[in-house]
Amino acid sequence: MDGVIFPSDRGSEYTAARYQELCRRLGVVQSMGRVGCALDNAAAEAFNSTLKVEYVHRHRFRTRAEARLKIATWIADFYNTVRRHSANDGLPPITFELHMNEKRKASSALLRTAVA
Repeated sequence: MDGVIFPSDRGSEYTAARYQELCRRLGVVQSMGRVGCALDNAAAEAFNSTLKVEYVHRHRFRTRAEARLKIATWIADFYNTVRRHSANDGLPPITFELHMNEKRKASSALLRTAVA
């Protein structure tokens, strides 16, 4: 997961030592906004809003475990792979990332050729 940046607020779940260690182990960089500055974590707030409006408020969960599983599945199987995002030129995040990686590789190859 190297290169992944996770924006969040400074909530206790994100500042907990165990959570931070997990992020370090997975190669996820945490990006936390300044205290009291909502604009610093606008991406996280937008995601949480989308999650609630498009999924959570439309479903009833019998247990927390069921909610965790179904929400995680929605994120992995729909939000990241199928749902179009205006910030990504109308592409799902995974498709957008694949396109960006292809462009980076092509750009790197072009630079190597120019230098050689």
